[in-house]
Amino acid sequence: MAGRGGAQRPNGATQGKICQFKLVLLGESAVGKSSLVLRFVKGQFHEYQESTIGAAFLTQTVCLDDTTVKFEIWDTAGQERYHSLAPMYYRGAQAAIVVYDITNQDTFGRAKTWVKELQRQASPNIVIALAGNKADLANKRMVEYEEAQAYAEENSLLFMETSAKTAMNVNDIFLAIAKKLPKNEGGGAVQQRNQGVRLNNEQNQQSEGGCCK
Repeated sequence: MAGRGGAQRPNGATQGKICQFKLVLLGESAVGKSSLVLRFVKGQFHEYQESTIGAAFLTQTVCLDDTTVKFEIWDTAGQERYHSLAPMYYRGAQAAIVVYDITNQDTFGRAKTWVKELQRQASPNIVIALAGNKADLANKRMVEYEEAQAYAEENSLLFMETSAKTAMNVNDIFLAIAKKLPKNEGGGAVQQRNQGVRLNNEQNQQSEGGCCK
């Protein structure tokens, strides 16, 4: 999905269409948002991840058939004092991952609040995924899979349980979002944004090694 090999392709050769989408991560503090992003973008996991201050920005690429999807990822801080800043990050986002900790029922309740806020205030066609993180701690589970799945179905959300620690479903949830995003309709809006972030993406491709299947 992401990572090695793509840089060897000549520019424009069988690469197909490039679409760029803004994705935001939301959820209570310490549910593992930053760990999910770090695992997806760099394939790394740190046992003790420092809390995000405000928001962190990263980019990563996913390849789907003839389309290359570039994610602009905003990893937002979960602390309550940063809540008022959240609209600044999810405004204009085409996708969002709302994260909760399967060992903490309160974080699931908070995730539902984030979903309601996105449904009310974000873009009407935003793709929302619900991620039940820390699936490696299933022996301490407080949120049942079936409960979260039923909630996701009621609200038309993508849903997966994930583990940033073991990498379980991390790439899969981003890939599922990429598949659901409207490549045709989004293409026009994406092209308008390319100039503003081209340098950033070029730097990212150099460090990440581009993209391949």
